[in-house]
Amino acid sequence: MDDIVPKKILVTGVSGFIGSNLLRTMIHKKNTLGYPYHIRCVTRNKKSMDSLKVDKKDIEIVEGDLSIYDDCLKALDDVDVAYYLVHSMEGSTKNWKEFSEKEKTIAENFMRATTQCNVERIIYLGGLIHVKDDVKSQHMLSRKIVGEILLKSKSSVTIFRAAIILGSGGSSFEMLRYLVDRLPIMICPKWVTTKCQPIFIGDVITYLAQSIEIDEAKGKEYEIGGPDILSYLEMMKIYAKTVGRSILILTIPLLSTKLSSYWIELITPVKASLARPLIESLEHDSVVEDHSIDKIIPLKLKSYKESIEFCLKEENKYKKTSIKQMIKERTSFSLNYKVLLVSLILLLFIGTTYYLLDTRQEFLNPIWIVVAAFWYLAIIISIYFIRYGAKLGALLAGVVGWLTLVFWLMDSYYIIGGRSILFSNPSTYETSRNMIGVIIAAFTIISSHNIFNKERIA
Repeated sequence: MDDIVPKKILVTGVSGFIGSNLLRTMIHKKNTLGYPYHIRCVTRNKKSMDSLKVDKKDIEIVEGDLSIYDDCLKALDDVDVAYYLVHSMEGSTKNWKEFSEKEKTIAENFMRATTQCNVERIIYLGGLIHVKDDVKSQHMLSRKIVGEILLKSKSSVTIFRAAIILGSGGSSFEMLRYLVDRLPIMICPKWVTTKCQPIFIGDVITYLAQSIEIDEAKGKEYEIGGPDILSYLEMMKIYAKTVGRSILILTIPLLSTKLSSYWIELITPVKASLARPLIESLEHDSVVEDHSIDKIIPLKLKSYKESIEFCLKEENKYKKTSIKQMIKERTSFSLNYKVLLVSLILLLFIGTTYYLLDTRQEFLNPIWIVVAAFWYLAIIISIYFIRYGAKLGALLAGVVGWLTLVFWLMDSYYIIGGRSILFSNPSTYETSRNMIGVIIAAFTIISSHNIFNKERIA
């Protein structure tokens, strides 16, 4: 390592998927491989670093907000190389213009501060788009604009552009994984047929980490992607085959990106405000056209299938080592989860008594048989999705809870109105059954509401 010049490195976005992985890699290069690095991180809240599980003795932590110019100067003071991995897609989709303006402000602050602090290099990871493309995605346009702003710095800027990045915890992979795991049948919009070149997170990090020592990479832009060119549809099928699941996927041209993002939020833990820009970025092909990086940093890239298998292996390892952490999860959600499942099962049991024990024959009419069939189906579907923690399960449970509550109240209306609104008056036993059902339905409504409005993972 004698020929490697000591460097002070700033890593931004360390709380994110890319930044946290890069930080751990740089610490490994410093401590295990002996690279003469001084590693600095900038974060808005130092306590957020606790979740990264890195030894704070290995890094310098600067608390600051990069949207504030003075904080940029503080973070970049005496820095040789700065990794710009700041990217924010939180918030409502209605506020994308505001989010885009915020990204521009942070990039401009960073660009000016690197010039003022005489930073030698900036390394930036953006999205894989081509100038010839008619890019409608505000997310991808924002990534492109950020790169153009950074290029105005007097520092030497290296830009990497990637499409879908595969890794456990990454939004793109989690969205794909949850969709396949939870839906045996999928109706998908046409964006699932566009081509992209997914790349494994470890390969992305290798490119970022190695480029710091390669002078030839200074001032260059590189497109990076894995060895496979696939559509999102093909990616889902390969994943399904890898995990041994059978799925049926139908594509239709009617679903907009907005509707798709809301559907994904109901099925997966990914917020609609995050799913929508991810979906929009898939509306055009994202395939590597410039392969110049292969000569600068030659790598044996993981295939899509190898990447998926690695992610699943890491996921299983995480599950085995996090049992205690899972037990310590917030009891509020755990309790609501159990209450909702139990209440739905009790609703099924109580509803069945209408056909087994009820003395009235109106329930045997074809129309009520059909209503009951849909009611049972809705509860079974709710239980299925609740088991996977999907919002759709809580939503269906809430709807069923309200409809059931109203049904039993109407059936028991004779207590105050003289007769049942729906059928002939129930017996004393049947009225007691209805009142118990009302209480169970109320628990269903409350617990489904609490679960539906719980925090989503980004």
